[in-house]
Amino acid sequence: MSIPYVYDAGALIAIGNNDRRMWAIHHLAVEEARRIVVPAVVIGQASRDPRRQARLNALLHTCQIEPIGPEVSKAAGVLCGRAGTSDIVDAIVTVIALTLGAVVFTSDPKHILALAAESAAKPGLVIKTV
Repeated sequence: MSIPYVYDAGALIAIGNNDRRMWAIHHLAVEEARRIVVPAVVIGQASRDPRRQARLNALLHTCQIEPIGPEVSKAAGVLCGRAGTSDIVDAIVTVIALTLGAVVFTSDPKHILALAAESAAKPGLVIKTV
């Protein structure tokens, strides 16, 4: 069983910008039948002009879109409170990744690391910068 991936908005934006490294990571993950999770709120954070985001839309068809329910929402809010931040999307990404034991792909590792540190979850979170 392979470790799942969780993409934040930075990963989706990289795909939308045709970042070759992120495409290579994604294609390999798909070939490995790795679970690739995108929290639904991340799509909203990365979506701007659907006419220009065909690559992003194609990518999303190969991912598991994770709806955000009250448990994850509450846990993310509590985590924001502990970390002294208001970025609920980063907190949701962190909560989901910690729950799944996933690797996070982000363009902003500093915020995700700070949130993960406040969670005190073990093992810690693996974060890859895009």
